[in-house]
Amino acid sequence: MTIDWVQVDRQHVWHPFTQEKTAPLPVEIRSAQGAWLYAQDGRRFLDLVSSWWVNLHGHAHPTIAEAIAKQAHTLEQVMFAGFTHQPAVELAYELVQRLPAGLTRVFYSDNGSTAIEVALKIALQYWRNQGQHRKRFAVFDGSYHGDTVGAMSVGQGSQFFTHYQALLFHVDVLPYPLTWDNDPHIEQKEAVALQAFDAYLQRYAHEIAGVLIEPLVQGASGMRMCRPQFLQGLSQRAKAAGVLLLFDEVMTGFGRTGQWFASHTAKVTPDIICLSKGITAGFLPLSVTVCSEQVYQAFLGESFDRAFVHGHSFTANPLGCAAAIASLQVFKAENTLAKLPQIERWHRQYLEPLLHHAKVEQVRVCGTIAAFNVKASETGYASSVGERFKAFFMKHGVLLRPLGNTVYLLPPYCITEEELALGYQVIEKALNDL
Repeated sequence: MTIDWVQVDRQHVWHPFTQEKTAPLPVEIRSAQGAWLYAQDGRRFLDLVSSWWVNLHGHAHPTIAEAIAKQAHTLEQVMFAGFTHQPAVELAYELVQRLPAGLTRVFYSDNGSTAIEVALKIALQYWRNQGQHRKRFAVFDGSYHGDTVGAMSVGQGSQFFTHYQALLFHVDVLPYPLTWDNDPHIEQKEAVALQAFDAYLQRYAHEIAGVLIEPLVQGASGMRMCRPQFLQGLSQRAKAAGVLLLFDEVMTGFGRTGQWFASHTAKVTPDIICLSKGITAGFLPLSVTVCSEQVYQAFLGESFDRAFVHGHSFTANPLGCAAAIASLQVFKAENTLAKLPQIERWHRQYLEPLLHHAKVEQVRVCGTIAAFNVKASETGYASSVGERFKAFFMKHGVLLRPLGNTVYLLPPYCITEEELALGYQVIEKALNDL
């Protein structure tokens, strides 16, 4: 008997970000290879969002699959309190070699939201361990940092948190100088944002536990971009005031902005950085929160009350660590970083005809990430343009999930020019049919 797994799904599975009553039946994917997803019904889809931004080198990359299989035959899991293992130690070492100098201590968790939770708790306790009860966190308008309670509290970009306001703690929201190509007002916007930060520091510097930002690109709120100059000004002011700077590189890490990390692209070193999504190239859940030696040293002492009391059942899971190490090996073997500027050039080449399209505005590119806004009466997540475009793209064999009226492309690094061109052709058709 053949089982209709999609019907079984409808009976038992609850999908994320989905109104189950009105949503169409999900598409059953049976396999994937490179930049393509293959459905059980014979259709195929070009994955231009890297399956929610996690896939780096293409689906089913054999190097990573083999590394996981090999690790599974040796050690699949061990509690990480009181024990260690080579995959976790090796990955920590390899990450530190690639991160900006000074970020030396790696704490493992299992997804982007928990990496943020860890960072918030580290920042809060860092000051408490020094006798300073700082509890203010500053974030930026449009920010999004995950869906757990702490991550929701510091996220101001999502419109999904209304039901949970009673759970959230207060944060201070600062202006974000979003920009795009040929933005004539960017210097003025940056000046206003930095002046606001100056005023904030002058008033609250000794109460601030940390300043948290998504460097260069705010992801979920619509691929809203800022310039390196703003981050440099922010960092200089934070360091002068003795305030911890936290970077959420859950999405921007591992080459998305053209270099290993957005920190490199912006030439800024934070005190704490959060990494996830692409860390295992899309194979397994894993995340890290990495801090400076100075921050780490504040937790050392003779009594347990100074220790960082946090952990997860699957902290530093050996399979996830093995996948991440293999992904770094792929970067080297395939000279991936050298290929990334080519993806940016392709983006700009195929965006050029859209610059003057009557329905397009705010075109922007940062490394391998490209985005633009569709002119619409409704903007943000409330815009019906997003759902209409998503359905159009799926009908034409392209996986793109607009963020409201923002269309973005975030392809895996194995993408070819022909595949990317196909994506832009479908986008242009959607715009012309709007």
